[in-house]
Amino acid sequence: MCGIFGYVGGERDARDAVLEGLQQLDYRGYDSWGIATYDGTLHTDKKVGAVPRTMARLPGHTGIGHTRWATHGSVTDVNAHPHAASDGSFVLAHNGIVENADELKRTLSRAGYAFNTQTDTEAIVRLVELNAKKHPLPEAVRLACRELTGRNTIIVLAKNGTVIAVKNGSPLVLGRGAERGVHYISSDVLSFSAHVREVAVLENEQMIVLEGTRVSGKTLQGRTFTPRFEKNAIVGAKVSKDGFPHFMLKEIHESGAVVRAVMKSPQKQLGDVAQVIRRARHVYCIGSGTAGAAAAQIAYYLRVYGRINATELIGAEASDRLPFFTKRDVIIAPSQSGETADVLEVLEYAQARGATIVTYVNMPGSSMSRLADHSFMAQAGPEICVMSTKIFVSQLAWGYLLAKTVGGKRKAALSALRSLARALDSFLTDASTRRRIRDAAMLFSKSNHLFLIGKGQNKQIIKEGMVKIIEGAYVHAHGIPAGDLKHYAITLMEKGTPVIAVVSKDSLQSDVLNAIHEVKARGARVFGIAPSPSPHFDSYLPTPECGETSAIFNVVPLQLLAYEMAVMRGNNVDKPRNIAKSVTVK
Repeated sequence: MCGIFGYVGGERDARDAVLEGLQQLDYRGYDSWGIATYDGTLHTDKKVGAVPRTMARLPGHTGIGHTRWATHGSVTDVNAHPHAASDGSFVLAHNGIVENADELKRTLSRAGYAFNTQTDTEAIVRLVELNAKKHPLPEAVRLACRELTGRNTIIVLAKNGTVIAVKNGSPLVLGRGAERGVHYISSDVLSFSAHVREVAVLENEQMIVLEGTRVSGKTLQGRTFTPRFEKNAIVGAKVSKDGFPHFMLKEIHESGAVVRAVMKSPQKQLGDVAQVIRRARHVYCIGSGTAGAAAAQIAYYLRVYGRINATELIGAEASDRLPFFTKRDVIIAPSQSGETADVLEVLEYAQARGATIVTYVNMPGSSMSRLADHSFMAQAGPEICVMSTKIFVSQLAWGYLLAKTVGGKRKAALSALRSLARALDSFLTDASTRRRIRDAAMLFSKSNHLFLIGKGQNKQIIKEGMVKIIEGAYVHAHGIPAGDLKHYAITLMEKGTPVIAVVSKDSLQSDVLNAIHEVKARGARVFGIAPSPSPHFDSYLPTPECGETSAIFNVVPLQLLAYEMAVMRGNNVDKPRNIAKSVTVK
């Protein structure tokens, strides 16, 4: 969840280099931030709140930084990272959760160490201090990390300017600049892409030590290694709102472009995976949050268009399925970051059981892509808004293309996706679209709760619409399968209850219209998203008839609705409270 950044060996002002990096990483958490630099002495500044645009001077040409999403301890200046050793010999920043922190703290307290924060990170700091009594600092860090349980990645800046970083669960990337001896360390490549030509993605249980211009590597087991650098695949990646007021709106408007990118997915790679899926005993599609809805939609497409027995799983709730994984199974995992901790844990288990792993991610060098037998890149460009929009569209489009390829209908799928991309472009540039959605948002933004109903191909779409409204507008929303409405949620329908109905022109259309009749009979106010009007809609947003890709189209109006509601309620659209984009802790 948190973001880690480091700069070593160059002539740049370390404060400026690290601050720029943290500004690119604050999607990973923006509860607090901190920077430490070295110029013969350690200097630290850390505060509550989002990473600032400017800050007070910190001297030096070596530094580390951190942007926090709080897991242990409240959001305070004291709990912000980096945390200092008792004797001031080093500072340390951390991404992850020390699952045995309480046990370690008890042991360290008996050894005479005091704790000044509520964080689990301080247990690492004190443990390093204890080991440093008998060992040089790099060895003390290595030994300390061997005692941690959970997924934990750290960066350390010593009082002599040495920087030490360890990856164990959460992502960590080393970048090599154009000038000799210049190195960057970060939680993702994008944060330093403008300054490096080569990158080395660290593997779990690897530690690097940077002393001036020299880089050395050692595993937590004590074996030495040399980081393997590769060409930076995203040099100069552009991060800009392009005139839009928020990244979210800009990224929604890129939906047509990401569908076209999906159409360029390597044909041979898709064909090879389709063959593996056809031979599989069982196919599982797994994700969490928005990617969980995408995984479920991909499973739906595989069942309907590939005639494959596919099952959707939520990452954090998949433990009961683990004993059933075999080498004859396929696990498909869509993810924006490729670093989702609870999904990675399942994939690692599945890999150990011999299952074939297929991933679809948007971040080069991610843990999921490196672990996979077949890895697809979304090629959707940076998605900066914490709420995922265009990547969800990309995941669905790819899942549809894959399923149709499994069913031997790849060309038909490409034709459908081409039409979908044109429809999205036209819809998003139509002035009446935004006017109708704003009118609905004005009503819904005043509500404390609302309901969404849909069926079949739109079942996961209303779930994702629910997620977006909750994330962005901070309004309680409930996505209900239209056929299940009468079994429980009908009790909540009364005069004025807001309901969003998503309707496609398919064999299930009449079922959804029946559900609309039922809520209208109880006085609900219905906003219809549909290809044709109904006398039971109080307001209506017309959508084009997109056939098999209708569901992919339908999520875009819901994203726009959540956006407008967030704006009207005065929320931070691109950085909603309490959530982070890359969920690297369980």
